[in-house]
Amino acid sequence: MVEQTNKIISSNDVHLFYGRNEALKGITMDFNESEITALIGPSGCGKSTFLRTLNRMNDLIPNVTITGTVKLHQQNIYAPDTDTVALRKEIGMVFQQPNPFPFSIYENVVYGLRLAGIRDRRQLDEAVETSLQQAAIWDEVKDKLHESALSLSGGQQQRVCIARVLAVKPDVILLDEPTSALDPISSGQIENMLLELKDQYTIILVTHNMQQASRISDKTAFFLQGHLIEYADTKTIFLNPQQKETEDYITGRFG
Repeated sequence: MVEQTNKIISSNDVHLFYGRNEALKGITMDFNESEITALIGPSGCGKSTFLRTLNRMNDLIPNVTITGTVKLHQQNIYAPDTDTVALRKEIGMVFQQPNPFPFSIYENVVYGLRLAGIRDRRQLDEAVETSLQQAAIWDEVKDKLHESALSLSGGQQQRVCIARVLAVKPDVILLDEPTSALDPISSGQIENMLLELKDQYTIILVTHNMQQASRISDKTAFFLQGHLIEYADTKTIFLNPQQKETEDYITGRFG
């Protein structure tokens, strides 16, 4: 019963087609508050496609058909009257390549707040400081907030992108291989930051890095050829997987 009360977002029998090609084959999963879930599996197995179904980013791709339901706080996000702009504030997304906008660090962080019509300078200033602190980059950038975000290193840019998501106070943060383009030190900084953030957010990340999944996630889901093969707490997935395909992938026999 505890699982039910902590559930923030859930999918039920989600199928996704690119034209006639079925990329997701009936994915049913629940995600709880204050947990990090890692989605693992070989390239092209559907994990990033599934991640994008959780805040309707696939709507932007032509010729996509989705069936099944995804619910946020028990509300179907694929209902016809869903405001996708509001949805993506509640379910924020961080991409594989850092994608800061070509403005200052400050303007990157307040971008979503300005879109929402917030103009109060004190409120914006507070949001910038809080979000950059949460993203573990405040001390590095506090004296250059009005310099271009593009002048930062890749790891710093990614943390500014995370701060931009945090500024609008989402319930869920989706991360699509957020450290794959970064060096080990920057990756470690982001992993530590995610561990700090999980008390306040539901975090779902796609990763190809088995060590990263085992280090920071509470639960792990293994995808293969559009199927969800196994979904359990991370310790079980890595030490005692129930499916042979999971064991083969974890031990490096394929993928």
